[in-house]
Amino acid sequence: MTIPIPDEIASVLGETEERIAARLRTELALACYQSGEISAGRAAELAGMRRAEFEQLLAERRVERNFSVEDWAIEARV
Repeated sequence: MTIPIPDEIASVLGETEERIAARLRTELALACYQSGEISAGRAAELAGMRRAEFEQLLAERRVERNFSVEDWAIEARV
């Protein structure tokens, strides 16, 4: 999937296309997680992060945890 970002926007943000894409993936992952559409594990995958990194981001953003069946299974193994 490709989302075109106008050059003017990229210029204002002062970031590379790769960094903008990473930010968009992270924000999408957070939004989908918060709405309960995907688990934390899937959100971490979408964001291109390790699970622990995504958990840290959730804490930094003060995002309420939504535990899915997948999340409980992972937590039980830890």
